[in-house]
Amino acid sequence: MAKKKESTLINMLLALFVITAVSGGVLGLVYGFTKDAIAEVDQKKNEAAIQAVLPLEGDITYKADTMSFTYEGVASQFPCNLAYDANGDFKGAAIKTSEGGFGGKIDMMVGILADGTIKGTSVLSHSETPGLGANMTGKFKDQFVDKNPASFTLKVKKDGGDVDAITAATITSRAFSKAVDKAYQAFEANKSQFMKGGSHE
Repeated sequence: MAKKKESTLINMLLALFVITAVSGGVLGLVYGFTKDAIAEVDQKKNEAAIQAVLPLEGDITYKADTMSFTYEGVASQFPCNLAYDANGDFKGAAIKTSEGGFGGKIDMMVGILADGTIKGTSVLSHSETPGLGANMTGKFKDQFVDKNPASFTLKVKKDGGDVDAITAATITSRAFSKAVDKAYQAFEANKSQFMKGGSHE
């Protein structure tokens, strides 16, 4: 009787091992077949976000780069795309930024012109509450457009800033504003080196 129980246990373990190995192999194959397609979709999404937050006219070249800066005592690096015109003059930057919201991390892209004016914002991903925090993707984000943080404080009015918070979604509003402020601070910390006619490497 004991042998039968032991045999059953071994068979169960072997079956579990085989199922796990086969599942892992299948997942590996699926990933191998789809990773290029996923990368292409991500690239197109990234390019669309850049155009949405930094729409510029003329012959513009975008260069992928990284902005290093310190925010509230924490050293950070943000991916960005720098825009230069045909003469090599710096026109602005599309900066990836993020901040923790009510439902989780909010990933965004912020477009900032060479003079520091915010040209646009785009939410790349979020987990905020539908009908409340999720409303940040609507009219709420428009109040940041064509504003220069040198004279427009990127905090909700409740905290002494100039941003009208979303009704019943103050945490999301604060997170959105802080993410934009991070992008602006990164821009300010790095803009001098990007002004050099597209020569930054």
